[in-house]
Amino acid sequence: MAAKKSDEWYIGVDLGTGSCKSIIIDARARVLGFGAGDYAATEVQTKWKEQNPEALVDAMVHSVSSAIHQANVSPQACRGMSIGGALHSLIAIDRSGKPLTGVLTWVDDRAVQQAAAVRATDDANRLYRQTGCPTHSMFPLYKLIWLREKQPDIFGSAVRFVSAKEYVTERLSGQAIVDFNIASGSGLLNIHDLRWNAKSLQLAGVTATQLSSLGSPWTVIRELDTQLASEMGISANTPLVLGSSDAANSSLGAGAVIPECATCMIGTSGAFRIIAKQARLDSSARSWCYAIDEKHWLVGGAINNGGIVLSWLRDLLNQAIPSASAKGQLSFDDLIAMAAEVRPGAEGLICLPFFAGERSPNWNMNTRGVFFGLTLKHNARHIARALLEGVAFRLRTLKEVLNEMGCEINEIRASGGLTHSELWPQIIASALNVELGSPQWGETSSLGAALWALLGTGVMTNFGEIKKRIPPTRSYRPVKKDAERYDQLFRIYKDLYQSMQKSFSRIADISGQK
Repeated sequence: MAAKKSDEWYIGVDLGTGSCKSIIIDARARVLGFGAGDYAATEVQTKWKEQNPEALVDAMVHSVSSAIHQANVSPQACRGMSIGGALHSLIAIDRSGKPLTGVLTWVDDRAVQQAAAVRATDDANRLYRQTGCPTHSMFPLYKLIWLREKQPDIFGSAVRFVSAKEYVTERLSGQAIVDFNIASGSGLLNIHDLRWNAKSLQLAGVTATQLSSLGSPWTVIRELDTQLASEMGISANTPLVLGSSDAANSSLGAGAVIPECATCMIGTSGAFRIIAKQARLDSSARSWCYAIDEKHWLVGGAINNGGIVLSWLRDLLNQAIPSASAKGQLSFDDLIAMAAEVRPGAEGLICLPFFAGERSPNWNMNTRGVFFGLTLKHNARHIARALLEGVAFRLRTLKEVLNEMGCEINEIRASGGLTHSELWPQIIASALNVELGSPQWGETSSLGAALWALLGTGVMTNFGEIKKRIPPTRSYRPVKKDAERYDQLFRIYKDLYQSMQKSFSRIADISGQK
């Protein structure tokens, strides 16, 4: 429902990996409008992806103006704005302020060898204790080492290194500033004193002067670039609240703002995380811990394989469907419907869904996808069901890590594409044996960004108010008999994973991809 033209409203921008999404809300956090902007095509190479930094700016302008148009609100009534961005990105900037590289996203894995070299030293555990970041190539710390070793001309010409969000924020405000959460996701921030970490800087070969100033997410910038503001359709005097990352924003937008309530996100990849009131680290570095502000930390893990496993099955099956077929191409909804025809447990078919390697909790990029228990009675419906359950088991693994760390989770909030399905949330609720709630608005990262606009401008004063304003509108309770069956299958699932570690490494050697 659109607001009256005199109503005050707020903007949240989510600079995602695949597109930019913007949302308009009112002071009560009710959604008034939504807009999206795709990034212009850019170079895509076999094992990594670089985005065009300016394409992010253009997509932001388009998505904000689209959201304003849909909401039918008065530009003069905008009272605040905040931008969220994907974690783990890196751009090298020259002396004139121009990018020397594209945006190296979290997908970029060119720094695998550099991360492996650090992992083999005593520095790995020390860095985890200081930064909350396990040793992995997705973190910009290792991207910087790779850049220094493999592209020394670019590294030497760079005077600054920034994330995608920092680049867009600086273009919009003229200020070189980064929030604690984006900085924390680089592997360069000390999560205890909220300063750039000396050991990380030493390994990367950079100085603190080559990085942006650190700022609280509550920071408010009060003057925007006149041209960009005009193109978006807002006043240049609109307060810009620094805000946080898309991950932290996703939890806010789902209403999961207390330690006992976790956010379960499934998009292309997936994540399971909580907002804690103190830094929480795992003795085996299986989880990550990123600072949000002086009183909150984002704690959890991420998986590489979420919706991407359904994409694999959809594409595989569609190759066998003639273009002249009356039914046409299978969709995600078709796959979910197929899986729903099979009983929980997929009649003994178990999937280890490592189609794109692994991040948390074991950080093993040698893993491979496995189907165990296949018989002649199994068909595509069973495979679809086993894929959904396999991803749920990955999330359960992350939940168990958090439990071992002393995090008591009694509620889960869903976010991402997961919220568009009835079956998958129910599978997760039963597999994890915890009630799962789904908020009314599924684009939780953009909503979380807009909530920072409310927080930074004083409309809301603390995270507790968010929980009251973002209640779940759907609830999925564990089905007892299904939960019991999943308990049995999960034990087999874990045994399979452990028994295949050597085989994962051997097949990686043979395929030449280790």
